[in-house]
Amino acid sequence: MEDREDIEAIERFNAEDDGFRIPYAIVRRELIGGEHPVKLWREQRGLTVEAFAEHAGISKAFLSQIENGKRQGTAKTLKALAVVLQVPLDVLIKEQT
Repeated sequence: MEDREDIEAIERFNAEDDGFRIPYAIVRRELIGGEHPVKLWREQRGLTVEAFAEHAGISKAFLSQIENGKRQGTAKTLKALAVVLQVPLDVLIKEQT
């Protein structure tokens, strides 16, 4: 009985899995180093500030301010960044401490 319940639980988990994973290096640098997730994902994707800003339709200065925590960016801006990075929007939102 317990084995069947375990198998069913695994099947439910797999059915709900969207396949998205956050690399450990990003988690570590964000949680321990306090770095902004936008910067971390940009670097993970191998994008320069210039290319990323251009693809997202924002200025390099604005992107730099977001990455350095000086500005938050609007929901529209963060959504554009998420689309370019191909990540869910919620992974780019830095919690305020």
